[in-house]
Amino acid sequence: MSRDGRECHHSSRFIGDIVIQVYERLLREHARGRLLDLGCGKVPLYGIYKEYVADNTCVDWGHTTHKSDHLDLETDLNQPIPLPDAGFDTIVITDVLEHIATPELLWTEMTRLLAAGGKIIVGVPFLYGIHEEPHDYHRYTEYQLRMMCEQNGLDVVSLESYGGIPEVVLDLVAKVLSFSRALSSAHRVLGNAILGTPPGRKLSTKTARQFPVGYGLVARKPLE
Repeated sequence: MSRDGRECHHSSRFIGDIVIQVYERLLREHARGRLLDLGCGKVPLYGIYKEYVADNTCVDWGHTTHKSDHLDLETDLNQPIPLPDAGFDTIVITDVLEHIATPELLWTEMTRLLAAGGKIIVGVPFLYGIHEEPHDYHRYTEYQLRMMCEQNGLDVVSLESYGGIPEVVLDLVAKVLSFSRALSSAHRVLGNAILGTPPGRKLSTKTARQFPVGYGLVARKPLE
């Protein structure tokens, strides 16, 4: 998810601004050392994590609609990843897991690639429309995310939902208004104003767990 208007359609800017705030905070707090950016696309998060890491490796598959000039490795993320064991201190995978047909294998691969004490930073949508067709396969609950960590011996550092009923409804309205850039811009201003009111904030907080737009997860590989 990017704030760049050239990369993020105007109908997605409203929810994109919310999502990127979550990613910014998680990357500032947890991205360190040698970083692997999986499903990197055009590497929209590089500007956020670059000052916190020593090096970054960008990996994506050939099916992506977001071709990148910064790709270090092109490979199918549904297959074993040809990179060495324990080679990375941080793995970033945002808005990607829903597009992976065989996520169990990818979780195993991420655990293999992660150095002891390293962290995986995950972002996934939940109540969000089908996208990147036909490669949109999954929506993850917090329980499934925890289960995937447990099955791979990873410790959950943090797992938070973002958005709630107001954000879900406002995002749906934004998609309906996608035919008009002017209406989308007006909707974005109005939506942010609604979320900034005490009732808007209260409803969002109250409903975020049951009706999340998505999740941000940080998991750590235990020290050996």
